Amino acid sequence: MYMFKYVMKRLGLMLMTFCIIMFMCFVLIKLLPIPIERSQGVDPNLTYYRLEGRGYIRNLVYNDAGVVIGYERVPIMIQMWRYIVNIFTRWDFGIGYSISGYMYKPVWDAFIDRLPPTILINIYSSLIGVPIGLGLGILAALKKNKWPDQVINVVIILLISMPSIVLGVLIQYVFCYKLQWFPLTMESGTDYFTWNMFRSMLPAVFALCLGSIAGYARYTRAELSEVLTNDFMLLARTKGLTRGQATMRHALRNSMVVIFPSILSEFIAVLSGSLLIESMFSIPGVGRLYLQSINALDYDFFMFLSGFYCLVSLLAGIVVDISYGFIDPRIRMGAR
Repeated sequence: MYMFKYVMKRLGLMLMTFCIIMFMCFVLIKLLPIPIERSQGVDPNLTYYRLEGRGYIRNLVYNDAGVVIGYERVPIMIQMWRYIVNIFTRWDFGIGYSISGYMYKPVWDAFIDRLPPTILINIYSSLIGVPIGLGLGILAALKKNKWPDQVINVVIILLISMPSIVLGVLIQYVFCYKLQWFPLTMESGTDYFTWNMFRSMLPAVFALCLGSIAGYARYTRAELSEVLTNDFMLLARTKGLTRGQATMRHALRNSMVVIFPSILSEFIAVLSGSLLIESMFSIPGVGRLYLQSINALDYDFFMFLSGFYCLVSLLAGIVVDISYGFIDPRIRMGAR
């Protein structure tokens, strides 16, 4: 019962935080000027008409040639109300106005189209990073203060100190340009589960997972080293368990109270870090689309994708907190 109340309380706080963040984003983005595409073959009046139809501007002013030269902004609070009504009544998150290739296209459809590559590179990075990171952390803890531990610590420090974008540049130069093991950018198309597509994704996956490997190894080594020195481990050995059995049955299980939430937090860090990596390796994912919406000042795309990343981060925080109670019953029972 306590866990249910705690979860409901956290969900309520998450919803309140989400609303405050989105309100600030909406107000700040609406204070910026409206970019109008005036390239060849694009009618700027069409953009004004669509903005007027969505309730963002009104009272259009025309020149003698029939081109819109001025308008009046609708008050921001009225714009926000119409934006929310469109979402909850018609599942309408807006349309693109200034992003090349997505002009006058629904935001939701573009998001669904760009979501698979983002999910795949993050899943691949976790599938590669988690077992390698945990394995290195366990090896470093079991060989504490010996040469394997010292080598692993040096590698951890190097990987943690370098941002994912720096790792991406090194991977592109060494493995893609010099050795030519992988292509420089991701292949085009939607055949995401072919070997060529997977191979083209690997440089971006490595750029994301190397930092996570260092994080997993650091958390695992620190926690497991502390657990291995506890008295209950000596008791387990005196009962006849080998060192490997005691480590797997008791030490790792207790260490997971800290390690498992760190895996979730590292996954969110990878998801946010993929914003730049997607642009660097030409991954047609959500992160690259988000950067394009910022550069092009596309209001509806910016609002939706900001909400997506904000919601993912907030949900991850709740999952991490709740996971402590399910992993360690002492935390769940302690409130009683």
